[in-house]
Amino acid sequence: MVWEIVIGLEVHVQLNTQTKAFCSCKTTYGAPPNTQTCPVCLGYPGSLPVLNKDVVRSAVKAGLATHCSLRKVSGFARKNYFYPDLPKGYQISQYDDPICYNGYITIKTDNGEKKIGITRIHMEEDAGKSMHSPEGTLVDLNRCGIPLLEIVSEPDIRSPKEAYEYLTTLKQIIRYTGISDCNMEEGSLRCDANLSVMPKGSKSFGTRTELKNMNSFRGVEKALTYEAARQIEILGNGGEIVQETLLWNEQTQRAESMRSKEESHDYRYFPEPDLVDVVLDEAFIHEIEQEMPELPEKKLKRFMRQYALSEEDALVLISEKEIADYFESAAQGFPDATLMNHWVRGEILRIIKDKQLPITQSPVDPVKLRELLTFLLEKKITPQTAKSVLDDMAETGKPARIIIEEKGLLVISSGDELETLIQTILNENPGEVDKYRDGKVQLFGFFMGQIMKATKGRADQKAARAILQTLLDNK
Repeated sequence: MVWEIVIGLEVHVQLNTQTKAFCSCKTTYGAPPNTQTCPVCLGYPGSLPVLNKDVVRSAVKAGLATHCSLRKVSGFARKNYFYPDLPKGYQISQYDDPICYNGYITIKTDNGEKKIGITRIHMEEDAGKSMHSPEGTLVDLNRCGIPLLEIVSEPDIRSPKEAYEYLTTLKQIIRYTGISDCNMEEGSLRCDANLSVMPKGSKSFGTRTELKNMNSFRGVEKALTYEAARQIEILGNGGEIVQETLLWNEQTQRAESMRSKEESHDYRYFPEPDLVDVVLDEAFIHEIEQEMPELPEKKLKRFMRQYALSEEDALVLISEKEIADYFESAAQGFPDATLMNHWVRGEILRIIKDKQLPITQSPVDPVKLRELLTFLLEKKITPQTAKSVLDDMAETGKPARIIIEEKGLLVISSGDELETLIQTILNENPGEVDKYRDGKVQLFGFFMGQIMKATKGRADQKAARAILQTLLDNK
């Protein structure tokens, strides 16, 4: 039997607001345990939550960026469950009326573009963090009340590879909006996956399992691949799938049963009595629309059109908003976008990777790169010299002009100077000259090598080749 995989993803995005969702506690990552708490996020009796307006702004931005409809009136609910790191015994979330719904994002697949539906985006608060050790379990409640958006996809994903593409695309879009850094290492982006299999062509989904504890997009892909194979094997042997929550073990590369899968009624949702409804008016929505950046899909098409770039080149440049901004700043007023693309993609990304820096902290800023490439474009320096100068710029912070002047790196293009130098090289190598004139024409490369060595790569190669050819032919 041929089986079809059905996947839906639930992505939690931690918002980069300065304070928590319902209180004024800070959200600084890495603060000492239990130093960013107050009676509200600790659930003390008598404390009352107050909604952070920036959380709503972020939710609207996420909705606009993912083609969602915006619900003009939405409310909060209490999601009840009991964990040591949830002091209130419930989580403030949204249930029946999420702020964003019916959206989609477009991913690239082997068969072309595909739309993945987004069921809902809702606001909620995070729980704390339990830290387990042989001595026992400690709880850090700094994370309690941190604002999250939960982005729930439709079950439109049909392979682990598509799941990886969805996550990559969604992360890129969210980062472009500026509402989160989506740093999985710091827990600001987390993903749970629901997977089932069904006979190819069936209209009825199979029993699904939920996978948790995946700490990278490749980890999600591997976990889904494992779980799909497990379910297919069970069904192929006549067994049944049990609806349960599984934890992915990165070390063993296996999914391990955690608990039976909860349904919504298990959480006993009811309206949050201490918060009023969230009302979006047209003026507020319009204000946020004006703040929205150019998103990746639109930027890709513009880069290809405006800068005459291939899709492959443009995809690299727009992969992160900061890289795209760097390129556009460097390309401003520069006549050769192809050359600029080559140097940003190659040399600048190499330098920041070696130095482990974000491009916003590149030791060679866009203006300095443009100055260097202007020297190259005007053939005042050679490509080899330009790379050497760039490395010096990255180490010293000096502009290209100063380094070129200090080291005397301008191209030797004067006909008289080149001719004198080349004639000297021919005079020093009479045997090779005779062999060339007797038909061993590959020695032309030897002479060019001697010229570049003598000039330390500064000779204008086109002019040098022409002069060399003339002198060799003049017996």
